[in-house]
Amino acid sequence: MQQDADRIFIGASDKPEYLTLKLANRHGLITGATGTGKTVSLQILAEGFSNAGVPVFCADVKGDLAGIAAAGDPKDFLEKRAAQIGFLEDYIYEDFPTLFWDLFGEQGHPIRATVSEMGPLLLSRLMDLNPTQEGVLNIAFKLADDEGLLLLDLKDLQALLAHVAERSSELSGLYGNVTKASVGAIQRQLLVLERQGGNAFFGEPALDIRDMMRTTRDGRGVVSVLAADKLMGAPRLYATFLLWLLSELFEELPEIGDPEKPKLVFFFDEAHLLFSEAPKALLEKVERVVRLIRSKGVGVYFVTQNPLDVPDTVLAQLGNRVQHALRAYTPREQKAVKAAAQTFRPNPDLDTERTIMELGVGEALVSMLEGKGVPSIVQRTLIRPPSSRLGVLSAEERAEMLKASPLAGVYDETIDRHSAFEMLQQRAEESVMLEERQRMREEQEAARRGGVPRRTRSGFEIPDFDRAPRPMPQVPEPVRTPSRTTSRPPATRPTRSRTDSVADAAVKSVVRSLGSALGRALARGVLGSIKRGS
Repeated sequence: MQQDADRIFIGASDKPEYLTLKLANRHGLITGATGTGKTVSLQILAEGFSNAGVPVFCADVKGDLAGIAAAGDPKDFLEKRAAQIGFLEDYIYEDFPTLFWDLFGEQGHPIRATVSEMGPLLLSRLMDLNPTQEGVLNIAFKLADDEGLLLLDLKDLQALLAHVAERSSELSGLYGNVTKASVGAIQRQLLVLERQGGNAFFGEPALDIRDMMRTTRDGRGVVSVLAADKLMGAPRLYATFLLWLLSELFEELPEIGDPEKPKLVFFFDEAHLLFSEAPKALLEKVERVVRLIRSKGVGVYFVTQNPLDVPDTVLAQLGNRVQHALRAYTPREQKAVKAAAQTFRPNPDLDTERTIMELGVGEALVSMLEGKGVPSIVQRTLIRPPSSRLGVLSAEERAEMLKASPLAGVYDETIDRHSAFEMLQQRAEESVMLEERQRMREEQEAARRGGVPRRTRSGFEIPDFDRAPRPMPQVPEPVRTPSRTTSRPPATRPTRSRTDSVADAAVKSVVRSLGSALGRALARGVLGSIKRGS
């Protein structure tokens, strides 16, 4: 009962149950209560995809999925299960090629994205911005795109927001209302994001998505395991990061239709975090990405406790189902059991709703797509035991694997390029220098002609040399009556010399041309991330 070339062995009911590789990009769902075997189902699917030459990405929420990198230890209960399903002769213990990743760079290769790559929509979700604040953030990104300001890390975004606040009146006339209060609210949320570890994630070198789509020389797919135990402390960052990764795949991969096997399989564990409190506009775009990404050869498998965690529009796209036991102690849990039972193709010999509550650990109701994409009749299935280790890796084992990784040294060192922070700082310094040079020219000109430049609150103005040398006629000063309109002199607008105007115009022209050139090159995809093109 060894895995065929075109399908993955999952387990056995009254017959072997398989996942057909050609239909694996039609997505899937693994659900069940805590401790019922969801992680093992994920693990054996990842093993099957790897053996079939399909790269896999999965998040290791509890730390035990990392065991896929080591061969399993012979255990009586594993071999007993293999014998029960007629798999003992083909059952071997083996490790699988694995890459370890970690947003914080502690248990794997660092993963970074630039602020521009993340885009305003996902950043708004990450920072939990309201619609007004999201609008201001969109304006900030528009300004950065127009003026050629590279947004790479959080200090670039902070500098841009300060720049937007300074120009709020001007930008309000161009793009719509921009208030300093909204900018301040976004800046405060940025501080929260920094405390959650955002500084470690945003920056360069940014992740090359092809590094998660590797195969070995012997044709096996590499399993990318994201260390997410610490990341789960910032659940919004976790969910937004995985959604960004999904959108990067969607934007970068070409259309290939329905391949003989997927180009990549993406497991989205703790999927309820993605959909919890997500605005309707974001849910619509997630549903669109899930619907269309299958034509790019990517299969997406959501892993969660309750099928009600996934919206109906997304649930309808998930054709391959593994349902572990659910408990029905509360009205919501009873509703979840009923909903789960109704999503399967009925089996006349099985009471699906009752069986869901009776399943033991390692058992599941399984329905996979077959033939022309029609779901199979649901079957009560004993899931096959994994070939890799059930459990965690030691710190020493993980360190050795990272040292031997083909990506060792590629992402380790942070790169800080000349970007928006430095560009805006340079602009401010150049502006101060221009004003200082202008002031010195005016002083020199005034000294040469013998005049004294008049001082205003905003600096020196060009002196009126024609009038300065001539004595003014003695005219009696008129009697003034106190009034509110004459109690203080009117505010004077600082004037600039032609030299200053020409210099400023030249600088602005260069910046504008660079900005518009970059703006033409930038295009943002369905979730706001940059579309790089081929």
